[in-house]
Amino acid sequence: MKEVPRFNSFKERVDFYFQDVETLPGRLTDFFVIVLVIISSINFVILSTNVSDFLRKILENIDAVIMIIFSVEYLLRFWVAKEKIKHFFNLYSLVDLVAILPFYLGLSGLGFIRIFRVFRILRLLRYIKKKYLFVKLTNLDTYFLVKIFFTIFVIVFVSSGLIFFIEHEVNPERFGTFFDAVYYSVVTLTTVGFGDITPVSTAGRLVTIGMIISGIIFIPWQIGSFLKRIIYSAGKVKVKCKKCGLQFHEPDATHCKACGSTIFIPEREKYV
Repeated sequence: MKEVPRFNSFKERVDFYFQDVETLPGRLTDFFVIVLVIISSINFVILSTNVSDFLRKILENIDAVIMIIFSVEYLLRFWVAKEKIKHFFNLYSLVDLVAILPFYLGLSGLGFIRIFRVFRILRLLRYIKKKYLFVKLTNLDTYFLVKIFFTIFVIVFVSSGLIFFIEHEVNPERFGTFFDAVYYSVVTLTTVGFGDITPVSTAGRLVTIGMIISGIIFIPWQIGSFLKRIIYSAGKVKVKCKKCGLQFHEPDATHCKACGSTIFIPEREKYV
């Protein structure tokens, strides 16, 4: 683990910890935010059920505290950004904004907007991109598998949240609980289509269409990337280049194809 470098200002320190996954403070920062995202998502599911008023109040207070923390984080990221406009329209910044806006719009009386709290889970995209999710994902195969499972989970979770809050009021017999919505999303996404649960509202059908299209696009894309890597590495030797990090090389290679550095392949004779 790397040592924490010296900083010239507090702003530089904050910016470093938001980007870093090598030092202990950087990892703890990411770990803290990831845990809050997961707690917030679990909170969202529990609040969709018939819980007591006392428990609902506690969960809503926890949710409010988490949203305040997320808001401070969003403002700090904007503050340390060198190019403010570019940062604002960055995908991850927009996801952060979508995650916190429903909370404040809900306070202003636009309660129906709070349905979009389900998109908070997308905040984990930033950490998947950084190849860090509780631990650093150093193995590329593991990283690709995590991306595949995360893609499936996000499509199911977001679709379930939207379809439940849309259909629960107009179709409570079929969408009585959040689990009913998850069951419907999985059955629909896997194209099994039992037909025992179906949406009756136009909005519910639109969400279903969006779920199917996103599943058709994103899941094969992620699986294709994983298969491409397997095909690429077939017949090659796994030896990590010390300079650029390229892991797979031809059995008879003496130099890295990416950067030209000298590489050493143990027992090269048995490959050639």
